[in-house]
Amino acid sequence: MTKVAIAGASGYSGEELVRLLLRHPEAEIVAVTSRQYAGKTLAEVFPKFAHYRAAQTIPFILPDAAELARLAEYVFLALPHGVAAELAVPLLKAGRRVLDLSADFRLRSAAVYEEFYGKTHPAPELLAQAVYGQPETYRERLKGAGLVACAGCYPTSILVPTLPLLRAGLIRPEGIIADSLSGVTGAGRKADLGYIYCECNESARPYGLPKHRHLSEIEQELSIAAGTQVTMQFTPHLIPLNRGILTTLYLTPSEEIRDAESAERFSRKLADMYQKVYGQEVFVRIDGDKILPDIKNIVMSNVVEFGWKVDCRTGRLIVVSAIDNLMRGASGQAIQCFNLMAGYPETTGLL
Repeated sequence: MTKVAIAGASGYSGEELVRLLLRHPEAEIVAVTSRQYAGKTLAEVFPKFAHYRAAQTIPFILPDAAELARLAEYVFLALPHGVAAELAVPLLKAGRRVLDLSADFRLRSAAVYEEFYGKTHPAPELLAQAVYGQPETYRERLKGAGLVACAGCYPTSILVPTLPLLRAGLIRPEGIIADSLSGVTGAGRKADLGYIYCECNESARPYGLPKHRHLSEIEQELSIAAGTQVTMQFTPHLIPLNRGILTTLYLTPSEEIRDAESAERFSRKLADMYQKVYGQEVFVRIDGDKILPDIKNIVMSNVVEFGWKVDCRTGRLIVVSAIDNLMRGASGQAIQCFNLMAGYPETTGLL
């Protein structure tokens, strides 16, 4: 059994990590941290896990890098940006392998981090060694990684369907537009007026315009795939769901779409390309151009589901994706990365 610890286990992503790792056949949770719940057991804080023996005996402790390094081989950081790096630095120095669910190590440029997050990067010397935690793109690098920067939720919903299109030259890198709808757990577990029930129920609202923080990693990865700088328009929305993200992408095909025949021909080309890229991927579900994703079909799963329509009237390609923001957008994807790092089958503990 591989010994693992979860720093920040009392948040939504941390709770999801606890759920997944308690049932993971190759992982043993040896420590969980929370300043708020230090001294209480997992079962006391999360009664839903009380039937697990480990949950009855493992207490929350204060976040201490030396203690985590002593107990665990792998440490998951489900902490806010800025805070995660404070633990990551000493853990890496102690030889532990770190999976960071925050944004601290997702960007390759400290200057871009400062631009989007409004603070100096706490550990710029580590950016070069961090591997972006999107398994279908960086699978081989993840296997040997010591520091994994798990991909964000919105970025995952955008990058999985879009990166192959750019690499294959099927769309233009200019004029990419993404509209995303997210459940309220995406904001984290915190007491904030904007996220209480009466403020969110029967409502929908955009936020983070025009420069949401996730744009930085989205544009970084799109630019790598396109081989040129990509600047896109991104509008996130909060909707009254607990969990899930639905993203609609508006893209310009690299070939002219003139009529229904050319639209159908281009759609077949997309289907062939996606099948080659993702046909063997367990956690990618391709709907094609006949049906479109529905959040209810991916909740509690690690699947990215997407489909598309080619609009012969506007000449545009519309791609729609759906993910569970706490699974494929956070903890499930982190476990997928952990499996690759530890040499386990990628699906272990996720099916």
